[in-house]
Amino acid sequence: MRLTLLFILLSFQSFSQVNYSSITVLDVQQISRSYLKQGRVTQEMRELYPINALNGVEYVSFIGKTTTGFTATSLEQEGIIIGSEINDIVSIKCPINKLNTLISSNDLTYLKIAGKIKPLLDRVHIGVNADSVWNGINLPEGYSGKDVIIGITDWGFDYSHPMFYDTLLQNTRVLAAWDQFKTSGPTPSNYAYGTEYNTVPDLMAAGADTANFYSFATHGSHVAGIAGGGGAGLPNMKGMAFESEYLFVTFQFDEASVLDAWEWMYNKADGMGKRLVVNMSWGIYHMGAPDGTDLLEQALDSYSDLGVVFVSSAGNNGDVNFHIEKDFTNDTIATKIDFYWSSTLASHWGQSIHMWGEAGNEFSSQVVVTDAAFNELVVSPWYSTASTPTYVDTFVVTGIDTVFYNLAADNIYPSNGRPQTRLRVKYPPASVRVGIRSTALSGKVHYWNLTELSTDAGNWGMPFANFGAGSTTGDNNYGIGVPTCANSAITVAAYNSEFLSPSGTMVGGAEVGFSSEGPLMDGTLKPDVAAPGVNVTSSISSYTDASFSEVTSVFFNGRTYPFAKFSGTSMSSPATAGVVALILDANPYLSPAQVKDVLIQTARKDNHTGAIPPHSVKWGWGKVDAYSAIQMALTLVGTVELEVEQKWQVFPNPTTSMINVSGIIGKVDDIRIVNMLGQSVVSVSHVESIDVSSLNAGTYFLRIVVDGKVEQVKFVKY
Repeated sequence: MRLTLLFILLSFQSFSQVNYSSITVLDVQQISRSYLKQGRVTQEMRELYPINALNGVEYVSFIGKTTTGFTATSLEQEGIIIGSEINDIVSIKCPINKLNTLISSNDLTYLKIAGKIKPLLDRVHIGVNADSVWNGINLPEGYSGKDVIIGITDWGFDYSHPMFYDTLLQNTRVLAAWDQFKTSGPTPSNYAYGTEYNTVPDLMAAGADTANFYSFATHGSHVAGIAGGGGAGLPNMKGMAFESEYLFVTFQFDEASVLDAWEWMYNKADGMGKRLVVNMSWGIYHMGAPDGTDLLEQALDSYSDLGVVFVSSAGNNGDVNFHIEKDFTNDTIATKIDFYWSSTLASHWGQSIHMWGEAGNEFSSQVVVTDAAFNELVVSPWYSTASTPTYVDTFVVTGIDTVFYNLAADNIYPSNGRPQTRLRVKYPPASVRVGIRSTALSGKVHYWNLTELSTDAGNWGMPFANFGAGSTTGDNNYGIGVPTCANSAITVAAYNSEFLSPSGTMVGGAEVGFSSEGPLMDGTLKPDVAAPGVNVTSSISSYTDASFSEVTSVFFNGRTYPFAKFSGTSMSSPATAGVVALILDANPYLSPAQVKDVLIQTARKDNHTGAIPPHSVKWGWGKVDAYSAIQMALTLVGTVELEVEQKWQVFPNPTTSMINVSGIIGKVDDIRIVNMLGQSVVSVSHVESIDVSSLNAGTYFLRIVVDGKVEQVKFVKY
């Protein structure tokens, strides 16, 4: 091997006409030295260099430029694999013991060691500037989400995954979990279903949540890893808030269960005196009014009033023309309903068409069945929002074919006063086409075409398509679903993250088609911000029976734990939830409204987003910028009063002229007195004794930054 290494070193210098970059020379030398020293390929080598085992042989990957008239024969005879070829560029996998043969080859004019494609979670933290926050660049200290709880409502949790341990892999950061599907108990206090795990032994013994409609899923583990994963000992795999703690709820598929999950999480966090961020990487359009007024959204706003910050996916229907907006003037539209079908999806049912009008303007609709050439075969009666019974469950027949449908309508929907119709059409026979016809004297009506499963789940859209001459087709607007329509929810769109190219240039950052676009039905501006959500690598459940392409894995406590890449606003939402945890780490007194405003005010704009304002239905107010958000958060006075034991005291309180402070331990970076409007009224350089005699009578905060964290105490001046 020593002779081989020497030959490699000399080959770069004199034995070959191949051109190399200095990076390639260095990396190949390092690979050779490490292999000589260790006598094998180590995990560290695999992490640093493009080395992979294929059929028991260790290969190093390269990209080469070939000579005129190149043939792969001579290299392949040496066991070197020549892969894809485009013009004169080829991919190469070379056995590690044949590096000397490759670098001295006369068949190549240029050879470059393949740049290692790293898991994209490291691109996520670059995209949101979280690495600058972790390192505390020009900040009082680095922030990592410590003492903040991230609640994940999802499915597919692997409680024992090392991603949910601290960075030293010594202690789990999962505080508790509630599996609402598991029937063995014990149930949580005040709830009569599911199984609660409150201790580390119980969590480890359970291993994972139980199978449900999604079988042994993995979505929850992936989402949780993005928000706060500790890295599992792997490089560049930390989540946004890697010292935060977790609450996991595997929730059943109904609004009541979601509310139970929020309440359970709120009580846990409140009992510990810690701030709670709830991530919702899910959304279902047929849960209620998609305008922020429905009960689930009202409940979410109420929990926000209690200090819970909700972060939610905008949805993944940005590339589907599943929506129609029609402003009627005594006319009629017709459109075809496209149906989703998968032979592997046993719970498939059909399509759910949602129609929402304007208050005071009724509208009518009917089901239309045609042949493949759009010749009308049969139609249903007209169903008016003003006169239709509460629920219709029926069918229409044409020849030997039957189309089943059911319909519910309101002339005045309780939460917003709008007329609405929900038409559910079962998957029809292959010989017919199904559409709707709709009419109104006046007013605007919105239509959505959503896939519906027999479990009442399903949140992806299908197009409104051509239905013959004069028909109306769909668009991709108004794509934000429930519950992220809620006013206080931080609604997150997705984009391709920026990353540093090998040359050190920042690249990427473009929009993605799948991210749902706003606004809401009532014109409310959504989404709020955007974060990376494409090919994000994170933890997945080691118990999953779902198919996936493993990116890497780690062996921990006798078990192998995998990582994989997923894309969607399901990924951009937890990235933002993690940033929220960083913000609350720096200033735990900020209200949910203040946190949302911080994200909006500091959102980045670039050549991809274009000028903002005006608000963008694709980007919101711009890209999440954790670093700028932390800087702003450190200047604000929060309105949330934490139920924690205060480490320092202000006395006398109330006071007439002076206040004294005792008990402060740590480095004090900023001292100020602020009024209830958040305005700084006194700034001093010490805290032992402060003259407040010039202040008007009223309530104030003494606000200091101790060891990089905002702390504040309320006092009264007479």
